[in-house]
Amino acid sequence: MTVTVETLEKLERKITLTLPADVIQNEVAARLKRIARDVKMDGFRPGKVPMNVVAQRYGYSVHYEVMNDKVGEAFATAANEAQLRVAGQPRITEKEGAPEGQLTFDAVFEVYPEVKIGDLASATVEKLDAAVDDAAIDRTVDILRKQRRTFAQRAQDQAAQDGDRVTIDFEGKIDGEPFEGGKAEGFQFIVGDGQMLKEFEDAVRGMKSGESKTFPLAFPADYHGKDVAGKTADFLVTVNKIEAANLPAVDDALAKSLGIADGSVEGLRADIRKNLEREVKFRLQARNKAAVMDALVAVAELDLPKSVVQSELDRLVEGARADLKQRGIKDADKAPIPEELFRPQAERRVRLGLVVAELVKANELHAKPEQIKAHIDELAASYEKPADVVRWYQSDNRRMAEVEAIVIENNVTEFVLSKAQVTPKTVGFDELMAQA
Repeated sequence: MTVTVETLEKLERKITLTLPADVIQNEVAARLKRIARDVKMDGFRPGKVPMNVVAQRYGYSVHYEVMNDKVGEAFATAANEAQLRVAGQPRITEKEGAPEGQLTFDAVFEVYPEVKIGDLASATVEKLDAAVDDAAIDRTVDILRKQRRTFAQRAQDQAAQDGDRVTIDFEGKIDGEPFEGGKAEGFQFIVGDGQMLKEFEDAVRGMKSGESKTFPLAFPADYHGKDVAGKTADFLVTVNKIEAANLPAVDDALAKSLGIADGSVEGLRADIRKNLEREVKFRLQARNKAAVMDALVAVAELDLPKSVVQSELDRLVEGARADLKQRGIKDADKAPIPEELFRPQAERRVRLGLVVAELVKANELHAKPEQIKAHIDELAASYEKPADVVRWYQSDNRRMAEVEAIVIENNVTEFVLSKAQVTPKTVGFDELMAQA
């Protein structure tokens, strides 16, 4: 059939669809007959309900379904005939004044844009690199030791110091009045671990068992407790007990307790290095991928389909509501969340998705089965039973699709880095790990 496509605005198009009225009527009649075979109504035996009664009860809904199905089929056929890549759902309205025996509809919709990717050789990308040094391994060993530390009570005359576990009673008041969460008894924390505000730790450090102290504490303006944020409280703290930490020695016994195969310190450090290098690799990939995506967006030209942006906005708002609900916020599903807050993010996601898809198609950067397998194997390697993790991924199509998407993004990253003007930059291990 001949399809006439009218351009309305940028990506917006219109197609006029015409359907014979008898096609709709015949399909409605056929569906009502099928319903009549099994329908149950009071006063009638199954399958013996008169057609006029069936039509009265189900006619409207069946007619609505048939119209949707037939118009949808006609639109899909027309769009395929015109070789259009439809973005989002069409808005279909029935036209008045159609010729006798026919029904006419206007379908207004958007098409996916032409994506123009500029010369990647003109793009500039800062590529990060980092290495795992002995100091990083030492700090990891210290963390593992702290996770296995034991505590022994200090003598009565010994003062609390960093690393000690203290048991205290405290009460805080603002302008002489107690406040919620400002009082506790038998409360424990490790001095110097950052569990408490610095001023609180500074006050307790140096105190002895049985001692009490009153001190002022200024809550930061961005403190999570909004009722006390930016205010100053007077705290009374009493130290009940001080326990000194005892860290296990770095020896073969520690290595064996951590499940190191050869039970040696050298094996422990080698295992830590391997795990840290894996984590560094993933973090570098994420940072470099983000830089590549920024460069891609900068050299690409395209119009954004409003319907696709709206769908992404809806997903982001729904995600925000789900997050509020998970946090226990009352009536989270009714909370007013302005979608405009998410528009820049939604537009960037849509833009980036279209650009990446075009680059993948044009340069055959699809994920190969062996790449997907290698990525899953690498993810599973840090677990105690890698084979179980591999099966966990392979048993779910959604998880496999997520891995495939990551591999494709990695392929795009490597491709762009091979074409762009790359500026290498080495960052410290701590700097890399500190950034989300």
